[in-house]
This record gives sequence, structure tokens and C-alpha cells, in this order.
Amino acid sequence: MSMRRVSIFGATGSIGQNTIDLIRRDAARYDVVALSGGHNVAQLARDARELRAEVAITAYEARLPELRAALAGSDVEAAAGTQALLEAASRPADWIMSAIVGAAGLAPGLRALEQGSTLALANKESLVCAGRLLMQTAKAHGARILPVDSEHSAVFQALVGERISEVERIIITASGGAFRDWPMERLQTATLAEASSHPNWDMGQRITIDSASMFNKALEVIETHEFFRVAPEQIEVLVHPQSLVHALVGFRDGALMSHLGAPDMRHAIGYALHWPDRRHLPVARLDLATVGQLEFRAPDSARYPALRLAQEVMARGGLSGAVFNAAKERALDHFIAGRIGFLDMATITEQVLASLEAQPDLIDAAMTLENVTRIDDLARQAADQAVLKKTG
Repeated sequence: MSMRRVSIFGATGSIGQNTIDLIRRDAARYDVVALSGGHNVAQLARDARELRAEVAITAYEARLPELRAALAGSDVEAAAGTQALLEAASRPADWIMSAIVGAAGLAPGLRALEQGSTLALANKESLVCAGRLLMQTAKAHGARILPVDSEHSAVFQALVGERISEVERIIITASGGAFRDWPMERLQTATLAEASSHPNWDMGQRITIDSASMFNKALEVIETHEFFRVAPEQIEVLVHPQSLVHALVGFRDGALMSHLGAPDMRHAIGYALHWPDRRHLPVARLDLATVGQLEFRAPDSARYPALRLAQEVMARGGLSGAVFNAAKERALDHFIAGRIGFLDMATITEQVLASLEAQPDLIDAAMTLENVTRIDDLARQAADQAVLKKTG
């Protein structure tokens, strides 16, 4: 049995830990090249020791002494910072998990694709910011991208044996997040703690808040457009409180293919890890008789303005996806810091989009990593300025 060389970027987050759980269960099959993380250096070091990784990288250079100390006596190399992450992404690997949160995951993902690796993509921001660049890089280097978001993995699986030209519509589902049944007026005073509690999924704080605001789903709509190359008007969102149906694909003969499963990210991770095969996964099996019924409803556009903004971003094209993502990330930072309210995140993001989309020399610039990085910085600065203006 040949060993598969694998790397996990974003190893200490929810996706990374679920990936490690699957690899740990069949460790003899895998040779772990690199693990990366952020501030949780203790977890990163424990996992790197256990999996005998070649290198462990923390994104924060100030944490490097702590990481070195935690790895002392092992054969695991310790490294830190952006350049170390890019170097690790350049190491030969058969399969790389891209689970770094935010736009920071784009450059390592591109570097991995340049090696011809299979990229398991959980970093949706990469496709939102630079989808065309990512897909072109994969094609140029004979690499493959496999989706790891539960919705896009579901669509990918529903399309096995099908032609994308016969697809009429793609429906991705959303739980509706923590506030799906709240009165609209109550959202004005929603707290950080309330937005950080998800009814179905066990995820990190940022993605849980993005679920409550539906910014997460807005990113996934753009991601669907970029990955599957379907028109924006072919993409629909349904609120599905049970989170059991992850996506549906509608074909031109009227048929709908749906993908169902328990709300467990190991479904999508395991599919990407073992593709094109299916292997046993330690996930709950659905008992539909016990479930009894499945609920669906259209999303309320007033409650979830992020979905409207996603449609506008796709219509505008160019680098507007990078602006949208950066503005959203900074608005989320300010909400977490207590500077703005829950509903202000969409307002700030819309203001930044309007200000930068009015500058076609920026938005319509060539899609290169340098230009994406530049407009990402500008959008973050604009978001900070908008928050400063609002808060005085």
C-alpha cells in the first residue's frame, strides 16, 4: 500500500481537526508533510508530534519560540509566518487541505496548485476573491480542486456522471443560523454571544456569525458560480432548518438530485480525502422515519441582505468578489470587537462595495495575486474608515 503525502493548512480549526480525525483513524496510509495553525500553538504541536509531520507552521511569527519549545525533542521542524507557509505549500504532496480562514488562504492554495497537487478546498474565500485565477492555475499545472464546503461537495457528488450543460439550477441550503426565527427588530440588539451559537453545526466563531448573517451563504453562492461556472440566476438558496439536505441539483428534464447526510463535516472532508473512491466514514446514518419531515422556506431578503449583495457582486464581476470578502471580514472583526452592531456588518460591506466599484481601474484590473492583494488591502482600509465614521 503506497503512502499518500498530505498537508493540512488550517489544522487547528474545525475543518482541520475533522481532517486530522479521519487521518488518525487510518494513519498507516498517510505521510503528513505540513500542518499549519494560528494562535493555538499547543494543539498544533500535539498534532504535529502525533502525526509525525515534517513541519509545523504558525501564522504568527511571535509564537515561533513557543512552537519550537513545544516541539523540542521531536523531529518536527518549527516555522512561522507567510513565507514559511508558502514554502510548506511548495513541498511535494499528493493532497492538500486548504482550510485557512479568509483571504490569507489564497496564496498557499495557489502555491499548492502550482505543484500539481490535489487541493481540497474549504477556504471559500479563495474562489470568491480569485476564482478564475484559482481555476486557471489548476488547469495550467494539471492539478485538481475538490470542494469541501458541505454544499459544494453535495453538488459535486450530484453531478457525478452528469453534464453541467444539462443543469438548470443549483440549490444550496442554509440553516438560517442563530437568528432565523428572531423578530427583525430584535436583530438590532443581537449580541456577539448570541450570534456565536449555531443551532446545528459545531463550527468556529467567525463562520458561526457568518451563518447568522448569511454572509457565509453569500460567499457560497459566489463560490458555486465560480467553481461550477453556472450563471448567477441559476443559483438558489433555501433555508432548511434541519441541515440534512445539503444541496439539490435541478436538470433540464425537471429532475432534482439531492444530497442528504447528518450535519457532520467529515462527510465532505472524507469524500475529498478518498476521492474517487468512497470509504467508510465514522458519521451518523440518517433515520428518515425518525426525522419525520424536512422543512424548506425562501430566505427573507430583508433579514439577509448579504444574499442580495452576492448577486450584485456576481453581476459586476472583476475583482468585486475580493472587495466583498475583505469588507465582510473587516466588518466582522469590528462586530466581534464590539464597535458595530450585527446589522451594521451588511451596511459597512455595501458601502465599501459602492465606493470601490465606482473605480473601474481597480475593479477591472487583471486578476493576478498582486492585484487581488492590493484591492483586498484597499477594501479593508475602506471598511475601517466607514466604521470610524459611523462610530465617531
